[in-house]
Amino acid sequence: MKTYGLIGYPLSHSFSKKYFTEKFLNEGIEDHQYELFPIEDIKKLPDLIAENPSLCGLNVTIPHKVNVLCYLNEVDEAAEKIGAVNCISIKSFDGENYLKGYNTDAYGFESSLVPLLQPQHTKALVFGDGGAAKAVKYVLEKLGIGYQVVVRKEAPGAILYSDISPEILASHLLLINTTPLGMSPHVDTYPEIDYSQLGTQHLAYDLVYNPLETAFLTKAAVQGAQIKNGLEMLYQQAEKAWAIWNNC
Repeated sequence: MKTYGLIGYPLSHSFSKKYFTEKFLNEGIEDHQYELFPIEDIKKLPDLIAENPSLCGLNVTIPHKVNVLCYLNEVDEAAEKIGAVNCISIKSFDGENYLKGYNTDAYGFESSLVPLLQPQHTKALVFGDGGAAKAVKYVLEKLGIGYQVVVRKEAPGAILYSDISPEILASHLLLINTTPLGMSPHVDTYPEIDYSQLGTQHLAYDLVYNPLETAFLTKAAVQGAQIKNGLEMLYQQAEKAWAIWNNC
């Protein structure tokens, strides 16, 4: 039996478990299982791996994407540059486990964003500067898209929502929400910008996928903006993790 799983805390709901359980069933992949491992303290990771010798791979979610780094033997280039890991491959060499970390957030985001980009999308506003924003910024830099981070409290290199002028919205035509604003059950929350300034040249991308259309996306769509939620990004991430675990 090969076991894969998700570590994080809390794990009240999991796209990954449902996705991989259905994948194994639908594709006739036998002797594979996907489990949830809600660990509050990342220090428990070595014990978790020791107690589950069939573990071949893990997904990593909040709050461990950064603090898991010190438990890995190696990280790939993207994960190193981003400074966060959300996928781990576990291999055994001479009885010793070898853990390599990856960041599939960047792959999923880039794969789902690129087909939507138009020539005018040369500058972006990135709402939030947490773990998810790290992968977004990495991809934007890779694509040569300039960006401005927007936060609620003053931080180096970022501006406040109150600093967003009509001129900034007119020049930054790619809007990316990396915050939990709008996520169920808080569906009436959204990045506080002047949506009346948006138009058909804007692309609004929300990493949130529950609900499928957040208040942020609805408000942008009313103004004629193109919109995209984070569901495809999630599917792309999952398939990338599966490829990593199977050395594809």
